[in-house]
Amino acid sequence: MSELPILEGILKYVKEENISFCMPGHKGGRGFANTPIGKEFIESFLKCDVTEVDGLDNLHNSEGIIKEAQQLLSDFYGSKKSYFLVNGSTSGNLAMIFSCFNEGDKIIVERNCHRSIFNAIIMRKLRPVYVKNIIIERLNAPLSMDLEHFSQVLDNNRDAKGIVVTYPNYYGICGNLKYIIEQGNKHGIRVLVDSAHGSHFGIHENLPESAVRLGADMIVTSTHKTLPSLTQTSYLHINNGQDIKKTDFYVSALLSTSPSYLFLCAMDYARFYLNKYGKEQYGRILDICSYYRNKINEIEGIYILGKEDINSFNQYINKTRQINDYTYGIDTILDIDTTRYVINLRSGYSGHLLLKYLKKHGIQGEMSDNSNVVLIFSPFNDETEFKKLYTVLKKCNLDELKDKDVSIVNFDIPKIELLPYEVMEKEKEYETLQESLGRISGSNIVPYPPGVPILVMGEVIDKNCLDAIFYCKNNGLDILGIKNDKIEVMKCKLESDGVSNSPDS
Repeated sequence: MSELPILEGILKYVKEENISFCMPGHKGGRGFANTPIGKEFIESFLKCDVTEVDGLDNLHNSEGIIKEAQQLLSDFYGSKKSYFLVNGSTSGNLAMIFSCFNEGDKIIVERNCHRSIFNAIIMRKLRPVYVKNIIIERLNAPLSMDLEHFSQVLDNNRDAKGIVVTYPNYYGICGNLKYIIEQGNKHGIRVLVDSAHGSHFGIHENLPESAVRLGADMIVTSTHKTLPSLTQTSYLHINNGQDIKKTDFYVSALLSTSPSYLFLCAMDYARFYLNKYGKEQYGRILDICSYYRNKINEIEGIYILGKEDINSFNQYINKTRQINDYTYGIDTILDIDTTRYVINLRSGYSGHLLLKYLKKHGIQGEMSDNSNVVLIFSPFNDETEFKKLYTVLKKCNLDELKDKDVSIVNFDIPKIELLPYEVMEKEKEYETLQESLGRISGSNIVPYPPGVPILVMGEVIDKNCLDAIFYCKNNGLDILGIKNDKIEVMKCKLESDGVSNSPDS
């Protein structure tokens, strides 16, 4: 056994020199190395690990260089106020929800949200009403919020205090956020956006629009995902001035009292780089992505999604949906971030096996599911890396990627028997998956990636939920909340019809 298992494990991975088609966005430091100030930062990296000495300001009471940097950040994104987050987007999601809602408030939540949103709902003791996501058979993954269901939920929950959505999702697909914000304004409720994967949006005309510029009330963006910044760094932006005082408190309360100046320097640099070089450099990487997407799409059996596919998905949904009193030709899909590849395999071939194949050949992807592999790029990926990707994919023997044809389980949102926060104080026990049918879940069941829950604590475990859990297990995904094939359930039995999660609740 190693005396330094983490350090030696990381150093071993670094020595492999894999091509980084995953987070973080600085791509092994190249995002810093290509500017004079970035090089100086790298050369002085450990010396920049300082504390709040005279002249270096204090994140929790900024009056100097940190205040100046956060003002530059706000000016660049066009917000009323922006914050540096040294505890990642998770702290931003918590701060948004604690700042905007009070205990007992009802909120409308896109089901395809990150687990940190669901944790915030529990901690703030909120009453969630969930909105379904659309599943497209070809993609075999969540596509976007079902706006027909959203409109119905909104109309039947006039007492809701807010809406929480994800923009974009892990696949880079952006729902119609403009419509959602318009509806939020119409009903006088806040719209909060987890835009963790969208910190670079709006810098180039061929990228989706920024959630900040679209006018959401609060937005979290993860700098480390696509920008030259360190892991665990994010921004929080506010467009609603009335929320600033409470947000100041909760941001401070949820951040470390010993914030890393390395993180602060990296976030300041990420904004600087995007402002000074972003449009040009994202134009370059978009061109490279487009060129190699076309080349790769000539390979039999391998296909990368593009804007034309999003348009066809949109047309298919609008053609097949039943137009009712709630929607009248609303565009379901708006855009896709083409600085990432969603490699979509035809039926019967495994995205998990393709990800392993790429890693075997020195290419580190971001994530896989049963039908897709997601690769995330930034301006610091060079063309030689795309050439290698093309060569490796062209040499791939698709027969080695064959697997059983398993489609994602498309199930209705489970019935809520207890509100999530109510579960925390009740007695629980572990039950085998097979024997858990009909019981109340005592924990969140979340496959990783992409971090979207199958079950939220307090919901009734039905057959569709179990099918989804077994699907993830059979395909090798890590599932938070499952231990030794057992699931935590409530000791109490069902005593009522529960809290309906229908639009009428």
